[in-house]
Amino acid sequence: MCSCSVLVLWEGIEMKSVEDLDVFKLAHQLALKTYSTTKAFPREETFSLVDQMRRAATSVGMNLMEGAMRLGSREYRQFVGIARGSAGEVCYQLLLAKDLKSISNETYQELRSGYDRVIQMLSRLSQSLNR
Repeated sequence: MCSCSVLVLWEGIEMKSVEDLDVFKLAHQLALKTYSTTKAFPREETFSLVDQMRRAATSVGMNLMEGAMRLGSREYRQFVGIARGSAGEVCYQLLLAKDLKSISNETYQELRSGYDRVIQMLSRLSQSLNR
């Protein structure tokens, strides 16, 4: 088992493993869906929109994991903010992909609502780390 799965302690308070957080699970599922969706994009987008979407999608979970491994809630909150920004970036990239006809309206709505949910959850996580 990865040492990343251990419970994280901040200022004497035991927290859940980041992998057990609903926001991490949802962000991971959306990253997987983003990868599978971008496989069907036009070849000329491989090194532009596809690459950017995949990087932003994976950045959400990566920043949650990295932040959880930091030594304090203040640092963790900073990484939660970065993860939130990456989720917002994917939202724009999805809009662009829809308008370029690389994804259907249905796929756009499905992924967009998922990322909107992640953004809400990250906002609440950030607020809880502020206490």
